[in-house]
Amino acid sequence: MRLAAYIEHKPGLDTPRLCLRTMTAADADDLREWTPNKALYKYWGKNPGKADKNPELLFATPPKPTKSFHWGVVLKEEDKVIGEAWVYLIENDRMAKVALRLSERYHGRGLATEALKKIVRFCFEETGLQRLWTDVDVRNTPSVRMLEKIGFTREGLIRQGKMVSTWCDYYIYGILRTDVIMDDRI
Repeated sequence: MRLAAYIEHKPGLDTPRLCLRTMTAADADDLREWTPNKALYKYWGKNPGKADKNPELLFATPPKPTKSFHWGVVLKEEDKVIGEAWVYLIENDRMAKVALRLSERYHGRGLATEALKKIVRFCFEETGLQRLWTDVDVRNTPSVRMLEKIGFTREGLIRQGKMVSTWCDYYIYGILRTDVIMDDRI
C-alpha cells in the first residue's frame, strides 16, 4: 500500500505489549494524567500547550484527512493511553519525520523502543516511505541511545538551532528503508 491508502483510515499497529491506534474523546482522561506534566517537555522543544493541559480539545473538531499519522500508544495490560506517536512532515511521499513521547511513569521499560520499531517497520513495509528522520536535544541521552539502538544514524548536529520553540543544540537522526531490510534490530 502507499500513503494515499491511509488518508481516510489510519491502521492500528500491535506489538507484544502495545497497541498504537487513533485516539478518541474517550482517551482524554488517560491523556490528562500525563500530558500536562511539565517534566515531559524538558527536551520536547516547548511547554505544554492548551491541548496538552486540556486533552478534550484534541477531539473538539473532526480530524481532517491527511497522510500523516498520530497514534495513541496504549499499554495493553492497563488498556490505557500512555503515550503518543507521530509520522508527519511527509515530503513527496518519500520522507517523513517521526516523534514519540511516553508518560514519564513508563520510561525505562523499553516501551518507546518497542513502539518506534513497529512504526519504522510499518512505514518502510506498508507506506512506500524511503526515509524517516527525527531531531533530539543533545541532552536527551535516553532518546539518543534508543535511536542508535534501533539503527538510526546520527547525521548531524545543529548548534543553537530552534527546536519547535526552544533554542538548543540538537542532533538530526535518520534511517533509510535500505538500512532496515537486512537489520534484525527492527
